[in-house]
Amino acid sequence: MSAPRIAVGLRRDLEILEVLRSPEATRGAGLSVTRIAELTGREKSQVSRALAGMKEEGLVDRDPETLTYRCGWRLFALAAATGESRLVQMAAPSLRRLVSQVHETAYLCVLRGRSVMTLLTEASPHAFRSLGWDGLTVPVIQTSAGRALISDWEDAVVRASFADEAFHEAPSPQRLRTVDDLIDELSLIRTMGYSKVDGELEDGLVGVSAPVRDFRGRIAAAINIVAPRNRLQNQLDAAGRLTVRCAAQLSRTLGYAGASAEGAPDDAPAHPTPS
Repeated sequence: MSAPRIAVGLRRDLEILEVLRSPEATRGAGLSVTRIAELTGREKSQVSRALAGMKEEGLVDRDPETLTYRCGWRLFALAAATGESRLVQMAAPSLRRLVSQVHETAYLCVLRGRSVMTLLTEASPHAFRSLGWDGLTVPVIQTSAGRALISDWEDAVVRASFADEAFHEAPSPQRLRTVDDLIDELSLIRTMGYSKVDGELEDGLVGVSAPVRDFRGRIAAAINIVAPRNRLQNQLDAAGRLTVRCAAQLSRTLGYAGASAEGAPDDAPAHPTPS
């Protein structure tokens, strides 16, 4: 097939996908072949063949009962990958600035089910530093990043999601013991603007995290600082306020209009005093 014909076919497929992301399609149960043909101004047989090909590739899904079509899983996977790649690029300068202020390692984290995955690590200048976690996952409730990422969840959703969590297996007295403890902790995070942990993922480490919001105001990521307890414990709240500012700046870059100019109280110091 020649390049011009491929381009024409691609353009026609994109027209179908544009129709399938319209409010008419997303508010209801999808669109029928007949309706898609009407909206694109094409023959029903042409649309049917195009949809069959796209269904094989995961670009559209077909409801077996209503026979209507929606955007498929592969489109959402591609969109997520593209969005995260953009998020990493935008976050890198913010993390570097934060590390220059706090002098500790900073991370950009996202939610993966009931786990937290690190997308980006900006190392501290210290000879002894936290390990890089890029691509690795850790449990939500054991980390300040995980708690920040779910801090806007409704109580009922938290209970349903973590009712079977093994809170009783806490390795340290700081670890949350029940789902009610977790709900209280999330309320505190919403008040403070950041979360903090002490020895709950790994003994001897402390951490703080603040949520990053996208243009819709939804939590899309968390910025996290982790350091040895003997270096940061006495300055953990100061580091938390700086992390809030960093997260607010990144949120504004992502189009969130609700981020304040500073993102943290005015009394947050320029940098915590190294312990």
